[in-house]
Amino acid sequence: MEKEVSIYFHWPYCKSKCPYCDFYKIVDRNINQAEVIDKYIKDLDDYHKMLPNRVIRSVFFGGGTPSLIEPQYIERLIDHIHKLWSVRQNMEISLEANPNTNKTEMFSNLHAAGINRLSLGVQALNERDLKFLGRTHTLKDALESIDDVLCVFDNHSMDLIYARPEQTMSSWMSELEQAVSFGFKHLSLYQLTIEEGTVFERKGVKALEVDQAAEMYQQTVDFLRNNGYPRYEVSNFATEKYESVHNKCYWMGDDYIGIGKGAHGRLKADGQHYALEYPNINEKLSPYERAQELILMGLRLEKGIQKQYFEQICGLSFNQVVPQLKIDELSELKLIKNEKDRIFATDKGFLVLNKIIEELCA
Repeated sequence: MEKEVSIYFHWPYCKSKCPYCDFYKIVDRNINQAEVIDKYIKDLDDYHKMLPNRVIRSVFFGGGTPSLIEPQYIERLIDHIHKLWSVRQNMEISLEANPNTNKTEMFSNLHAAGINRLSLGVQALNERDLKFLGRTHTLKDALESIDDVLCVFDNHSMDLIYARPEQTMSSWMSELEQAVSFGFKHLSLYQLTIEEGTVFERKGVKALEVDQAAEMYQQTVDFLRNNGYPRYEVSNFATEKYESVHNKCYWMGDDYIGIGKGAHGRLKADGQHYALEYPNINEKLSPYERAQELILMGLRLEKGIQKQYFEQICGLSFNQVVPQLKIDELSELKLIKNEKDRIFATDKGFLVLNKIIEELCA
């Protein structure tokens, strides 16, 4: 069987930029979409010349606000992928959407274009926090979009942001109960962090105090486990059937290519690791550099790092990369569990995951 690869389309364009966002985005309402899509088609052709025999595992339209793309252009890209490569049966094709782009029949048109998994960026379920987060949709917009998404798609996800300034545990849990009641197959919950260079950082906005945020996270994990949404990655919750196929390729270290401004990728070809960056910059990575990336991403998963798969990808055993002494120290602190076939963070460890990764990668 030919090796699989995933495709990420980055649509950097937005109607506005949220004050917490530090991603590469372009605020422009007058994009010549046909020209941009023509460039994406050319990029697909270039990657096909490089990787003619791969099988496409998944496709993801992220951003930015990819729900701004006219459905006919999405259909064109999906059709072109099918012309160039073989694809996995029932291939997951995801798109991120914002409630502020919900036009008449938008979601049904996206579905007809080939999207089979829709991720809705709601972020908050009250007017005050939507305004604070700089969202340009109202709660009414969000609820209408939720109804439409659940009606049109069988596979769907919703994003929320927690640990907002002055957010109380009781208000967050009420919001979380409402989120669960909708019946989404997948939830993505992101802790608000104040990133350098953002509007929030310039205005001196402070995130929720660290201990409060940690307690909020742990209660969130416990509540969702008890309500049919087990954690499978630090910020993502779903039963195994509805885990994101595409995002797991990042966390597990599988190959993916990125198309569009701000996109990047990772690729192993002829035994060499490459970091791909738009436009078509291929930087060689050493096995050790790739191994450190696998630790950084793999420990985010509830199941952790599968040691045999880790070695299969980077060519190094876990103990060649991380001294046993460090593993033992973190195990004694009950922050990680080191088993014969895998290594993973404990519930306690997930609360200080960045520190664990720093220790293992130092």
